[in-house]
Amino acid sequence: MLLNAADKALWRLALPMIFSNITVPLLGLVDTAVIGHLDSPVYLGGVAVGATATSFLFMLLLFLRMSTTGLTAQAWGAKDPQRLARALVQPLALALGAGVLIILLRLPLIDLALHIVGGSEAVLEQARRFLEIRWLSAPASLANLVLLGWLLGVQYARAPVILLVVGNLLNIVLDLWLVMGLRMNVQGAALATVTAEYATLIIGLLMAKRVLTLRGVSLAMLKNAWRGDLRRLLALNRDIMLRSLLLQLCFGALTVFGARLGSDIVAVNAVLMTMLTFTAYALDGFAYAVEAHSGQAYGARDGSQLLEVWRAACRQSGMVALAFALIYSLAGQYIIALLTSLPSLQQLADRYLIWQTILPVVGVWCYLLDGMFIGATRGAEMRNSMAVAAAGFAVTLLTLPVLGNHGLWLALAVFLALRGLSLALIWRRHWRRGTWFS
Repeated sequence: MLLNAADKALWRLALPMIFSNITVPLLGLVDTAVIGHLDSPVYLGGVAVGATATSFLFMLLLFLRMSTTGLTAQAWGAKDPQRLARALVQPLALALGAGVLIILLRLPLIDLALHIVGGSEAVLEQARRFLEIRWLSAPASLANLVLLGWLLGVQYARAPVILLVVGNLLNIVLDLWLVMGLRMNVQGAALATVTAEYATLIIGLLMAKRVLTLRGVSLAMLKNAWRGDLRRLLALNRDIMLRSLLLQLCFGALTVFGARLGSDIVAVNAVLMTMLTFTAYALDGFAYAVEAHSGQAYGARDGSQLLEVWRAACRQSGMVALAFALIYSLAGQYIIALLTSLPSLQQLADRYLIWQTILPVVGVWCYLLDGMFIGATRGAEMRNSMAVAAAGFAVTLLTLPVLGNHGLWLALAVFLALRGLSLALIWRRHWRRGTWFS
């Protein structure tokens, strides 16, 4: 038999998450295509700047999904309805509060973001118009992160697909109507996303209500769920936020140092990063599945289940990573030709294509171990691991004067490898001492 029970359980969660993840870049492509058909490039530039600022802000708050998945999966494994209610209500209240705060402070925050970015006044004005509307979705966007994490934690496999696909499709339809039909330009693109986010929130709340009813969570439990253990949630979110900040800074450094190597290098790296991002989205599907299953095992204090999950994840995601490496080694040139029609960039990209065959095999382990540690809600150790990896990344950047752009990709490989290695050593130490479940 090719797949055992653990493999099938992993794929049951991983496959919907992989499918959901790869719909995310589709939305960006549609936004670009719709705005790109307007009569001035400043609209596209404004949306690009606005989308980057939004992505940075919301990525810093991604801890809301990660911590919620871990706490929910543990409550699910422990079969504790009160903890299950608390794992939803507390992060949801935190998300809504943070979202309202972003709305209230959005004008000075937008000023700060655009000051940091700089550039053409015309582009920045369009970015401002986009962000003033786009950030009105903050409560819904952050609450959706919590709902996605909670539904993943209870292993509701279809929920991520429904939430992401329905939300993205609604966004695309509204994009076409508001931007192309009503000629609302960048404000139309922003309003489409805001509307889609709030619609997704309503669907997510209805899904959560169904699960709560099935698990016997009463209204009284929900009313009291905001009490207790809030300090642990805040500490966990603090640690994961610091981890996310280090991650963002390292990936931001790739663009900054690439720019110093020349405009062609920046363009080539953007093309190659598209390939890496697609790979990461696919492999993250396994990481999400590991989060849910390892959290369930942690809540049930079941070491044998945890090992089954880990071995299945290594087998299945390892094969997928090798498949990506093989595809990029055999067909990488053709993929690059689809991403850019400029012969000079195609030739330059060929020099660095080898890294696209190396990085999936190097990076898959840190993605899986991230999932293992999120399920166990070990935020402090994830933060420390990321700090070690960031230090290794910074040291490797010293090779840039000698290796040029190869040094930049080497730094990324070292970063991914150190994340995986440090987490593996921490897990091994806990496992030998019998302290993983403590």
